[in-house]
Amino acid sequence: MVDRVRPYTLLVARVVLGVVFLVHGWQKFATMGLAQTTAFFDSVGIPLAGIAAPAVAVLEVVGGIALILGAALPVFGTLLALNMLGAILFVHGANGFGADKGGYEYVLVLAATTLAVAFSGGGALAVDALWQRRRHPVAV
Repeated sequence: MVDRVRPYTLLVARVVLGVVFLVHGWQKFATMGLAQTTAFFDSVGIPLAGIAAPAVAVLEVVGGIALILGAALPVFGTLLALNMLGAILFVHGANGFGADKGGYEYVLVLAATTLAVAFSGGGALAVDALWQRRRHPVAV
């Protein structure tokens, strides 16, 4: 039973994580705007904020889409997890653990679950799984 359900639970986790990152990245473009995002990055001490802000916004949008599709999961999963570690280091870490106080709880969960999904094969309907099947033909 578990083996039949696992691909679909990974699909759900992958899509939910992808949507979360996609929305957060899109907010940096559309809601806050890159100028305000850059100013925020600068205010919390992120180096090269003028480069980091658009890079993070693009990573979150493209990485979110990649998670949804299940494409290049190890690459984007690692980059998004590192992004979340940066958020802990520069923004959330000083606020303690609890998300209710702006702490790193939520961001840490995003980092860990993104890595877990990224190195799981992605589950059902993952583009990476289709690519692997083509690279490793089945012996007849």
